[in-house]
Amino acid sequence: MKKPDPEMIDDQNPEWTEDMFRRAKPARDVLPPGLQAKLGIRRRGQQIAPTKIQTSVRYDADVLAAFKADGPGWQSRMNDALREWLREHRPTFR
Repeated sequence: MKKPDPEMIDDQNPEWTEDMFRRAKPARDVLPPGLQAKLGIRRRGQQIAPTKIQTSVRYDADVLAAFKADGPGWQSRMNDALREWLREHRPTFR
């Protein structure tokens, strides 16, 4: 293991121990709500009636890359594309 550079040691901010990591709490649990808002820390509330189902699906790399290439929202765009396909191929699908 490499020895620490004495010039880089900060006595005011010592390296964390395993015990410090175990006792650490998330910022959202210890910071006041006003500061959390300024820092952009947000909580998502519990869904009353979840409309989405989490699953695991494998897609070809090029298909996934094409949806991701347009940036955030790619999962919603993929959902919309699948819904459109169902409308065209399953007349009973709304």
